[in-house]
Amino acid sequence: MAVSESSNNHDARQNLPKSQIEAVLSVPPMKVTDPRHVRRVSITDTDTDRGKKTNDNTIWGCYQIVLYYEKLKKEEYDDGGMFLAGWIRDSLGKALLEEPLLAGRIQRKEHDKKVLEIVSNDSGVRLYEARIPMRLSEFLALKEKEHVVEGELVFWKEIDEQSVEFSPLVYVQVTKFECGGYSIGVSSSLVLFDVLIIENFIKKWSQIHNNSLSPQIEEHYNYNNKTPIFYHPILINEPPPSSVLSTTPTKKESQHTMLFKIKNSNMEQWRELAMICVEETEQILQKNIGSDFLVLVKESSSEDIKIHNFSKSGYIKNNKKVDSEIVGGNWNDFGGYGEVAFQEGNKAVHVSHWIGSSVDVGYVIIAFPHVEENNGSAVVIVSLLSQN
Repeated sequence: MAVSESSNNHDARQNLPKSQIEAVLSVPPMKVTDPRHVRRVSITDTDTDRGKKTNDNTIWGCYQIVLYYEKLKKEEYDDGGMFLAGWIRDSLGKALLEEPLLAGRIQRKEHDKKVLEIVSNDSGVRLYEARIPMRLSEFLALKEKEHVVEGELVFWKEIDEQSVEFSPLVYVQVTKFECGGYSIGVSSSLVLFDVLIIENFIKKWSQIHNNSLSPQIEEHYNYNNKTPIFYHPILINEPPPSSVLSTTPTKKESQHTMLFKIKNSNMEQWRELAMICVEETEQILQKNIGSDFLVLVKESSSEDIKIHNFSKSGYIKNNKKVDSEIVGGNWNDFGGYGEVAFQEGNKAVHVSHWIGSSVDVGYVIIAFPHVEENNGSAVVIVSLLSQN
């Protein structure tokens, strides 16, 4: 009997390496956030939706990044991944002092279910420590063929629509490879996402890790038994509930992402800018992308984010000319993560970025920056699922 190609692909993926979670904990900011920060997230149906009901998955989706590092250079660091994970709790807590919203939670307004608030209530970023049975070089070679395998290096659980106040908005996973190399995977909810916020946070975090902890780490490794003092693998004694370990798979393989810079951007024309970039993405990728997607707009004048349910099929083009200049971009324009090191001289050997989604919906993310940021250019990220 003939075996279909899809069956072969499925069987092959069953044999892909799986990461094993060894520890999990929540990391709040080092000090209580006072005053608390609040970001308003409003959800709307546009006039192009022709009365269509708001998508129930409006607050789903995440931005994911994985940074890969080779084994720490010093011979006494037998396990580079354990070394990093053991000390990362302290530096992460310090870094969250500068971005407390990342450790916050969503609150739904009682009088209006379409209005959410992200409050920096210090509930914490969820930190996972994991191990994968493969050398770093072997994994990097494999991911070129099987992109889906990178999902083993990031943890993500979609926001619970019924209990949003209990859902973490950011997850960090430190994964150790057999060779002593490691990866740092960060997943951030799209309701938090601004092109610059995660970039700036990771850079500050690595600087804090190096500047404030390096002397302590050196001293500890010179005079102790090579076990970091912040190493607490809580799974050894008492495993957490299965809900803490269950992840939400994202459709990375069928996700197509394009980035654009918009010069002379006009926030009032977000619909037109979104449509132009979606059409450009379709033309470049030569893909049938579908008609429905979510548009997330980050305004320059406030911290607020607006989420619009949008349909290409109902869109009526505005006759007003769009004067903005639209040019192609890539993740390197906004990241520069290759220079990020959690130990001096040990820079990332590879960095991957993508928009993760567990549902059949595409995203258009438009960030209108402050004038002094990014030379006044808006950034548009189009991430849509292929329909063929």
